[in-house]
Amino acid sequence: MPLPNIFDKKVTDGVIDRINKLTPQTQPQWGKMNVGQMLAHLCVTYEMLFDPNRFPKPKGLMKLLLKFVIKSTVCGETPYKRNLRTAPAFLMTEEKDFYAEKARLIDYLNQVQALGAQHFDGKESHSFGTLNINEWNNMFYKHLDHHLTQFGV
Repeated sequence: MPLPNIFDKKVTDGVIDRINKLTPQTQPQWGKMNVGQMLAHLCVTYEMLFDPNRFPKPKGLMKLLLKFVIKSTVCGETPYKRNLRTAPAFLMTEEKDFYAEKARLIDYLNQVQALGAQHFDGKESHSFGTLNINEWNNMFYKHLDHHLTQFGV
């Protein structure tokens, strides 16, 4: 079943509404991250997109593993399972400022919305090679939905 289209303004606005329901006291239903760490974790996808030099690109065996094994999990329609291992760049162990991370994430979502789907069609991702619009959508939306559900919104 296709995932909601994050490039549709109504869908993006709905995700932002869910983010706005979070508070610094919101507790996870599973997992180890607190709400500020979760918001920072979600920002990593967009940091890799808009500031690619911040993260070294995968090479060799890792590049092949990501492209041919992990990509289908990240860019497919099947929801993530709870407590999946995450890539090192996405691990959040230090405290994060809830309000700053919330603002950053909403800014990234608005940036993606402003660019539109066509901007992403055929664009290379940091880890998975060239993605089509549907793969970008799935990667963006599924990750957001997974963690917002984790925090009950």
